Amino acid sequence: MPNSASKITIRNAWLAALGVAFCVPATTHAQSTTKSPGQDYPSRPIRLVVPLAPGGGNDTIARLIGAKISPILGQQIVVDNRAGAGGLIAAELVSKSPADGYTLLLANVAVMTIIPNAQKKAPYDPLKDFQPVSLIASAPLLVVVHPSLPVSSIRQLIELAKSKPNAINYASNGIGSSTHLATEMFSMMSGVKMVHVPYKGLSLAMTDLLSGQVPLMFSSAVAMLPHVKNGKLRAIAMTGAKRLPVISDVPTVAEAGVKGYESGSWYGIVAPAQTPRPIIDRLNREIVAVLKSKDIQDRLNQDAVTPVGNTPDEFSTYIKMEYERMVRVIREAKVTLD
Repeated sequence: MPNSASKITIRNAWLAALGVAFCVPATTHAQSTTKSPGQDYPSRPIRLVVPLAPGGGNDTIARLIGAKISPILGQQIVVDNRAGAGGLIAAELVSKSPADGYTLLLANVAVMTIIPNAQKKAPYDPLKDFQPVSLIASAPLLVVVHPSLPVSSIRQLIELAKSKPNAINYASNGIGSSTHLATEMFSMMSGVKMVHVPYKGLSLAMTDLLSGQVPLMFSSAVAMLPHVKNGKLRAIAMTGAKRLPVISDVPTVAEAGVKGYESGSWYGIVAPAQTPRPIIDRLNREIVAVLKSKDIQDRLNQDAVTPVGNTPDEFSTYIKMEYERMVRVIREAKVTLD
């Protein structure tokens, strides 16, 4: 018979084996219930940070898209307007937020391509600090002239500007604004020289444009269309790659003679860098589906905005392309925001 010591050894070995038998299923169960990143996303409201004050195009786009995808995601999209420094405050806030999909940025041409290039020490890198989700829409500008300026086409504008260098003044929303840089790009590509008259916002520029104090502006189509329709301004071109349905008789700048020209505003959604890809893909899927709906397309087209909706990788490529294009314009025009 086994002695007492042998009995203790056998019992301990049996208990150890029994412990392993119980531990293995527990470990296996724990592994099987581990959830992949984004599996429960979203489980609370999502904050969509808008880089400008309420009421403008950026805010309208954010609220329109947010209202449509909130019921689909099962969580509210809370629009958070963080105006200031042309959008820098909002972009910096989101770039430093947790990469969990609960803080997003309504990105635009200013925060992604202008500020980082025109400001020496921007507190974020648009190509490294964000994960693109989708390009929502593009908003080309309308090239308008006061009736006192004797031109009715881009070709005539170029001819007049070349015959009288620095004799034509043009308005913009301010130094470094999309309207300023769109006009500078046109000047570079067409070889003309005009005088920039910057204003503090569209409303002030519009006042002088309508009075003829300044005869030319590349500006928001939705803001300019009412004045074009009532004859106070003349539309001679638009800056996008394609004509807008609401003004289909107005050619693009490229069609009118400046080949390769394309400029304007655009809106997209980005998240902080390192946001899990399953979360990015979920957001992208719902945003693209919403942008394909007829009511959203009709609403955006009505406001002279073209809905897009592309993949995260396509949007990333688009941002890089826009960034590089703006680098050249800002450097050549010597634009600085410092």
